[in-house]
Amino acid sequence: MVSQREEEEGCTDEICEVRAVDVDRVRRARTALPTENETGRLAETFKIMGDPTRIKILMALSGEELCVCDLSALLRISESATSHQLRLLRTLRLVRNRKEGKMVYYALDDDHILDLIQQGLIHVRE
Repeated sequence: MVSQREEEEGCTDEICEVRAVDVDRVRRARTALPTENETGRLAETFKIMGDPTRIKILMALSGEELCVCDLSALLRISESATSHQLRLLRTLRLVRNRKEGKMVYYALDDDHILDLIQQGLIHVRE
């Protein structure tokens, strides 16, 4: 069956000379889209992950839990700056913390995030 198409001659778009919308394809694509809430949350996650320091923190925590002092030494930034980055990551539940005596340890709260980072690394290394 041929899809319904809406055509409009004279499209000034640099890509095409005729504007042709495949209604069936648009409908299928629309049903595959996540909800507005989901896309908003996903965008926030990528936004938070869009910082090299936060990527390093997430990767460091993929091996084992670390305290702010450990992360600060690893990243060569102040404990205050490290704590600020961890606070942002906790807001989106990407990391969690636990207190043991006077120490506060951080760990990944969602292993899916590590999968995203690893896929991103594969992409940039190609």
